[in-house]
Amino acid sequence: MKAWISLPLIALVIAGCAGKTAYRDSCADQLDAAWKELDLAKAEGFSGTVSYSKALSLLTAAKTQQQFEAFEGCSNKAEKARFYIRESRAGR
Repeated sequence: MKAWISLPLIALVIAGCAGKTAYRDSCADQLDAAWKELDLAKAEGFSGTVSYSKALSLLTAAKTQQQFEAFEGCSNKAEKARFYIRESRAGR
């Protein structure tokens, strides 16, 4: 009888771990691309724009989420940061 209680609990823990890492690669890839794009925008002289500042803030928050294994939020923030980097490079 106790085995029936343990099996669902183990399955739940395994499913939780799988869900937690689903965005791990996306987070890492988005962050890597965004930091490179941000460096390029800075080199092009766009570091003073509001969009650049928003992107930098989002990337900082995304990196924090990555460290706490909140990979979905990290991926979303890095993706938004890339949008603001494009806006910055367009002069907006």
